[in-house]
Amino acid sequence: MTPPAAALHNTALHRASLISLIALMVLCIAWEWFLAPLRPGGSWLILKVVFLLPVLRGVITRNRYTLQWSSMLILLYFTEGVVRATSDRGPSALLAIVEVALTLVFFFSTIFYLRPYKQHSRAQTKNKTR
Repeated sequence: MTPPAAALHNTALHRASLISLIALMVLCIAWEWFLAPLRPGGSWLILKVVFLLPVLRGVITRNRYTLQWSSMLILLYFTEGVVRATSDRGPSALLAIVEVALTLVFFFSTIFYLRPYKQHSRAQTKNKTR
């Protein structure tokens, strides 16, 4: 891959990570506040968005360390989505499916965004050991 193509590829993956994260945050707030809360009038589960705030900051600044650990944190939201998609009924199940889709987009775009950095790091390590 030529450098301009690699940069364009990385920009698209970064954008996909950022957009899916923001969409996930909006979905979680709307879901637990007024779309299909566990209790009428809203639910304390809305606070699950708080854990995504440091992730948002790191994704915006393209912090590789934050992107690495956030790809594991997002799996908790994936798990919640799968559980609620299979156990809830009505609109909550549909919102859970959307949550699963958004977490998958975030996970894979983040992993593929970080891939060239990991490959470069491995190459540097190999060169140092020779």
